Parts: sequence; C-alpha cells; structure tokens
Amino acid sequence: MKNRILSTAILATMLSACGAPQGDTDKEAVINDSNTPLHLMQPEYKTPYGVVSVEEVKEDMDRVLHYLESCTPTRVVNEKTGETITDYANMGTDAQLERGTFRLASYEWGVTYSAMLAAAEATGDQAYMDYVINRFNFLAEVAPYFRALHETHGKIDPQMRQILDPHALDDAGAVCAAMVKAQLKDPSLPVTPLIENYINYIMNGEYRLADGTFARTRPFRNTVWLDDMFMGIPPVAWYSVIAGDEQSRYQAEAVRQVLQFAERMWVPEKNLFRHGWVESMEDHPSFHWGRANGWAILTMCEVLDVLPEDYPKRDEIMTLYRKHVRGLAALQSGEGFWHQLLDRNDSYLETSATAIYAYCIAHGINKGWLDAMTYGPVAMLAWHAVTTQIDEQGQVGGTCVGTGMAFDPAFYYYRPVHKMAAHGYGPVIWAGAEVINLLKNQHPKMNDSAVQFYRTEQKTDKPIFHEGNVEKLIL
Repeated sequence: MKNRILSTAILATMLSACGAPQGDTDKEAVINDSNTPLHLMQPEYKTPYGVVSVEEVKEDMDRVLHYLESCTPTRVVNEKTGETITDYANMGTDAQLERGTFRLASYEWGVTYSAMLAAAEATGDQAYMDYVINRFNFLAEVAPYFRALHETHGKIDPQMRQILDPHALDDAGAVCAAMVKAQLKDPSLPVTPLIENYINYIMNGEYRLADGTFARTRPFRNTVWLDDMFMGIPPVAWYSVIAGDEQSRYQAEAVRQVLQFAERMWVPEKNLFRHGWVESMEDHPSFHWGRANGWAILTMCEVLDVLPEDYPKRDEIMTLYRKHVRGLAALQSGEGFWHQLLDRNDSYLETSATAIYAYCIAHGINKGWLDAMTYGPVAMLAWHAVTTQIDEQGQVGGTCVGTGMAFDPAFYYYRPVHKMAAHGYGPVIWAGAEVINLLKNQHPKMNDSAVQFYRTEQKTDKPIFHEGNVEKLIL
C-alpha cells in the first residue's frame, strides 16, 4: 500500500546507513539505540495502517457492489412454481418478489440505496446509480398491481406490504429518504406515489408520545428506541426539500424530533446516547449500543445536510453532533473498530457501527464541521478496520444481526454476528464513498510513521520522520 510504514527490508538498509556493526556477516547485527532508528521499526498491526488510496477504496467498494448486484434480483415470480411473471396485470395471489439474499424494501436496504447514491457521486461510476434506479423503477412499476391484488383479495407479498401498507418506521423511513434523494438526482424516477405513501405513514400513522416523539409499544408501552431517530427523522428532513409550500413544516418536525430524542436519550457524562428509554421507568439503564449510536449520528448528518445554515436550532444539533463525535473518537479501539457496547471494551468489535462512524466523521470533515487534523486519522483507521471484513466475494462480516432492546449487558454481548446481516452493506458502501471524498478534499500523509492530515498539500510524497528537533525525509 502506498505510503505504508517502512518494511523490514527498508529498515535493514537504514541500519547499514546508520552505521550498524559490520563484523561477521553470519552473525546478526546487534541493534541498539545508537545505531538504529528504532522508532521506524514495523509495528505488528492487527489491521492495516497508513494512508489508503482512492483506487484501493473503490476496489473494496466494487467487490461489495458486484456481490449485491448478483444477489438482489428484480423479478416477480410465482411463489409455488418459481416461474417468472412478466404480465403483472394478470398475476395471481401467488405472485411475489423473487427472494434474493436481501430484501429490496427493508430499512437496511434503504441505507444501502442512500449509500449507492453517495458512491455514484464520489466515484463517478454509473454502476452505483444504476443499482438504485433499476430497483426503484422495478418497485414503482409493480406496486400498483400488488396494491390491486391486496384490495381485491386481501393478500399480498410481505415484502410489498412493507411498501404499500407500512406498519412501522422500519417499513417506511430509510427507503423513503433514499427515494427522495434518488428522485432529486433523476426527476423522471416514478416513485412519487411511494414517497407520498411512506411520508403519510411517518407523519400521521406512527405511534408517538404525548409530545409527538416517535415511540413504540414494545417492550413496554411508550418506549423510545434510539434506532427510530434514523428510521423516522431523515425522511422528514429530506421530504422538506420537495415539500414546496410546506417545507418549513417538515424542517420544524425534523428538528423537533432530534431535540426531543436527545432530551431522553443523550447521556452527557459519556457523550453517547442510550439505546432505550421507557416512560414508566424511574431510572433509565444506559446501554450504549454501537449501531444505535450510529443511527443517531447518521441522523444528525442527514438533518444538518438538509437544513439551511441559518436555520433556528441548527446550531444545537451541530453542537450535539460534535459532542457525539468526541465521545465516539475517545472509544475507538486500537484495531480501528468500535465495540458492540461502546464503553465496554470486553464486548466484541462490530463492523456496521464502525462503518457508520467512518462515514459520519469523514462527512463532517468534508463539510467543514470537524477538524481534519483531529479526526481524519480516526476516519482513516476506521476504514482500514472495515476493509478487513470485506471478503473476496464482496460479503461483509462482523455485523451484529437485528437487535431489539434490553436492560442487561448479556443481551448485547451475545447478539450473533453474521455475513448475511443486511445492516453491514450500506454502511460499508457509504463509508467508502465518504473516505474517497476525504482523500480528494484533504491532505493525509505519513509523518513519523503516523497518519497525519495537513491543511495544505505537502511538497513531497516521501514519508517524514523526526530526529531530535530536525525534520528529515526518508530517502
């Protein structure tokens, strides 16, 4: 990898240059502080370290894209026979979306669609855009026919029910936000009826607390899940962009929801969010689950992207975002990952949360919200960690499966991880896209064997080390 830390061979050359003992060649040279720049020895990193290239990032992303292209088909089939159906007007109640490896309209795939759109913009590769457009065109085309089946027979493919008759924010929010973004990029995309159906449920159908905060009735009545920040708020924020005269209504709702979630979920002494809050509880156990904190910081990025810079209370969200970044950065592991429970370093290292943080921190740097010198190395190390979980086929490992809410640590410690957990794929693509932007916009370089981000481009590509007070190039 370009600009990696010195190899053993280079170090050996330097030993000679530095005057290592030149006696019997059969005897190993004695290494000591006088004859060897020991600070340049190659560390035994568990994950890669250094400044990655745009080409390397895209190579990893492309493997994931090609895998997803191969296992998320866009066909209607007969559930019993498996035969492909092309005459949608005459399909029966056995019609269903072909079962690929992942569902086309789950919230996890809403994340994936948003990530693909970001990847298309960052890389200029139309294949990422085509992935989204092809699937949204397909869903928009078949939706009216499945709706007619549902109205006539009261039966519908469960995957299509999520789209046409959502029952939870999980069914609606992430896909809705992605569809709005896609239509902004391609106004000919015929997803307006689907967007309107989703936003109607989010604004008018979702269960709420008395003050209007998105809530659930499980595991207890009036429970607030941190996950629902992302499932509900970004679609409202993005819908404001296309809401015309009602723009201010949707902007205000997005801001209100963020701040009301924070009132209940933010733990200031940790600079982290708790996973769950229950209205009837006197004390609220604080389990800082990694991916839920990912949904929270991703929500703030989405809302900050949409709101005008002078929007009232935007500064409050920005302050909260920066505090959250500080809290997260302090808990990054030496391998670059974050833990399943963020503040419990004996819980396992988890991929999806790490990828989300890589995106959100890199995005903050690229938008000017964060200092690249401080947080660029955090994002770079996180991306390196993520790449270790992308196999040759393009599958992503180390991702916690879908997770409910609990009030004991064992529940979180022992949640399974699986390469088929859909939650990992969108965040990995999204992180890669933003790291590419980071590499294009910023100036990372190896200095004294460490990744550093500079405010301006450095004049040399050669690594730099320090000897005493003198800065020297490694020749």
